[in-house]
Amino acid sequence: MIEAFGDSTRCGEWAAVRLAVDGDRIVAADAPGLERDLAGLTLLEAAAVGGETLAVDALAAALGPVFRAEPRAGRTAVAMSGGVDSAVALLRAAPNAVGVTLRLWLDPDGPDAERACCSPEAVIAARETCHRLGIPHVTLDLREEFRRAVVAPFVRGYARGETPNPCIRCNGGFRFAELLAFASRAGCERLATGHYARIAEHRGRRLLHRGADAAKDQSYMLARLDPARLDRVWFPLGEQDKDATRAEAERAGLEAARRAESQEACFLAGDDYRAFLGRHGVAAADGPIVDEAGRELGRHDGVWNFTPGQRKGIGVSAASPLYVLGTDTAANAVVVGPREALARTRVAASGRLYAAVERAEAKLRYRSPALAAGVEAVPGGFALTLDEPAYGVARGQAAVLYEGDAVVGCGVVSDASN
Repeated sequence: MIEAFGDSTRCGEWAAVRLAVDGDRIVAADAPGLERDLAGLTLLEAAAVGGETLAVDALAAALGPVFRAEPRAGRTAVAMSGGVDSAVALLRAAPNAVGVTLRLWLDPDGPDAERACCSPEAVIAARETCHRLGIPHVTLDLREEFRRAVVAPFVRGYARGETPNPCIRCNGGFRFAELLAFASRAGCERLATGHYARIAEHRGRRLLHRGADAAKDQSYMLARLDPARLDRVWFPLGEQDKDATRAEAERAGLEAARRAESQEACFLAGDDYRAFLGRHGVAAADGPIVDEAGRELGRHDGVWNFTPGQRKGIGVSAASPLYVLGTDTAANAVVVGPREALARTRVAASGRLYAAVERAEAKLRYRSPALAAGVEAVPGGFALTLDEPAYGVARGQAAVLYEGDAVVGCGVVSDASN
């Protein structure tokens, strides 16, 4: 027998829930404000109980740490963000499903936390979608775990002069690890998410593939996902486009059909990353902006305000356009020059090859096109020789390798040269 307690506060009001739990069943409950008495229900059944918003919030806080359910054939855990994509993924998995939302850390000083996919408002929206369909919903409060695993490395990376991509660390690593662990506790055979990606056989192995809608493809952000986990993962939207998803949600009468897109780097809560870094320990330090010969052209107030390939906001005027070529954290200097000086044809990355390849398409930034490259496996990662130069290659960004639509490797750029 264990006791589970949860509470919630909003606008000066407070609610609390106290449960006595034996195995996966509630034997006693003090839970005012809910639609029904919880005593005698399984934890899974309790997760589908509605009521006053604050009371249901408190119930969710009590259930999250202790939640478990007996296995059931075909049951699917569905990652719910509160948006339209996860809502339609839930429709595809219903009725034998359980929704789960991760509550993650958000910068309390950010200007637009409500649009984040892990905000309190998003959690409520996700839960309401589940309950409207009669499906249980569980919230996992992972704010501190997320801050340690994703936010802290993001800050440290910029302090080292890198340009890290926190969304790849989150989606392909932290988020799926937590969601799959939950799926096991919830007695689910698989995990579904609303990502636009596919899973298919490639050279005898199940690998992540690009989504059918090139405009919404999210395989780059998911590329760190271990292929060994893919047998338990389902992407029900991978074969369709966003318009089809919204239309499906509209036909089902789901409120999520009209919900705005969530932000990338959600923990910034709508803020500029530079302002965020300044608030979170990356000190501004005045230093020189120099050309390739080391001649000082101007001054900056922090090397972490600059990334390779950047053209705007450098603060130096010249007869021809200048680009950030790189930063030198030891000298606290920003190096600038003409665009042709950005060209890089050799890239080293720490990471993994998921298939033995000698040629691949290498995508070195989320918004950049993939480039044909020779691939060499090296200890701890791979080296690329690009057929044509890439411009603005930055340490800390992800190097994702494709063979056709299949993701055959993923690493973090550690060095680039011409």
